Amino acid sequence: MPVVNRINAFAEDMTAWRRHLHTIPELDLECHETAAFVAERLREFGADEIHEGIATTGLVAIINGQSEGPTIGLRADMDALPIHEATGKDYASTRIGKMHACGHDGHTTMLLGAARYLAETRNFSGRVALIFQPAEEASGGAGIMVEEGIMERFDIAQVYGIHNMPGLEKGAFFTTPGPFMAAVDEFHVHITGKGGHGAMPHDTRDPVVAACGIATAIQTIVSRNHLATQDLVVSVTQIHTGSADNIIPETAYINGTVRTFDREVQAMVIRRMQQIVDGQAASYDVSAELVYEVGYPATVNDPAKTDTAIAAAGEVVGEARVHGDCGPEMGAEDFSFMLEKRPGAYLFLGAGEGAGLHHAEYDFNDEIAPIGASFFARIVERAQPAGGK
Repeated sequence: MPVVNRINAFAEDMTAWRRHLHTIPELDLECHETAAFVAERLREFGADEIHEGIATTGLVAIINGQSEGPTIGLRADMDALPIHEATGKDYASTRIGKMHACGHDGHTTMLLGAARYLAETRNFSGRVALIFQPAEEASGGAGIMVEEGIMERFDIAQVYGIHNMPGLEKGAFFTTPGPFMAAVDEFHVHITGKGGHGAMPHDTRDPVVAACGIATAIQTIVSRNHLATQDLVVSVTQIHTGSADNIIPETAYINGTVRTFDREVQAMVIRRMQQIVDGQAASYDVSAELVYEVGYPATVNDPAKTDTAIAAAGEVVGEARVHGDCGPEMGAEDFSFMLEKRPGAYLFLGAGEGAGLHHAEYDFNDEIAPIGASFFARIVERAQPAGGK
């Protein structure tokens, strides 16, 4: 079965929705206009329930099927990024310094397209919970919605999400059972020494050399403290210190990211990083404080639900264009909070050639919107067929 014909029939409407959303990007939890637009469309489609104000601007809409049964969750993120758009499109962002540089406008559109189709056909049993989520990029809106009880409140039994991916074959799906995307943490090291004249370093306690020592030593966590067969990334991404060539500064700051899949590996990184910071501070006679912030957990696909998702995707684009064992990658995604609470699966949808995610010239490929919407529709009809068979 190819892209659902009925969804294809309103592809132009989906493009119009997406491009409107692209002009009004909103950040983090403050997706007020976006959520209002979504709610208005859902009312037009005839959604049975619309619950607003979850995680500030998130919403969950319910569409009932033909008979009793469980509830399946479908999720789309709505927030944008603090980037100044450089696409030059006539539907470019009207908000200076904000743009949809990750395609969340497209994700929202795909779920709206599925909602319109599902509300019209209702060719399934049970209920569909359409989850429109803010703050994927910053505050972890998925985690906030989970904390506010959406899984229990709407009795969601399984949950699915997709993300567009530039650079991958247009219209092809990519996923894997088990760990799919990494947990993401960040660390901050605040170093305090004694500043002074650059020509008289013996009168100082230099935080610059201490920062260099700490940054170098942190790299040994990957090279010497974990099994080579385990996935781990530790990257120092910022060092800030100093103001002039003849001044040894008083302080220095180090920042970076850690990506893991295994909680024991994560715990080892935290332990070793603290030991390194303490030890290097003592060796350079400075003080140093490590602030380690645990972020999104690993995105782990349920194997059985991944099989269901692969089958649904194959019905839309053909089995040859579904890559169901593509392996994990080190990016992170707050959909992981939902998968911690309920079994489900997350997939990438190839967007073809174009600027990458989080780039000022990125633009969602509207040609893949009917494909994503068709996947959402088919996963519902496959997981919860009408008549409950």
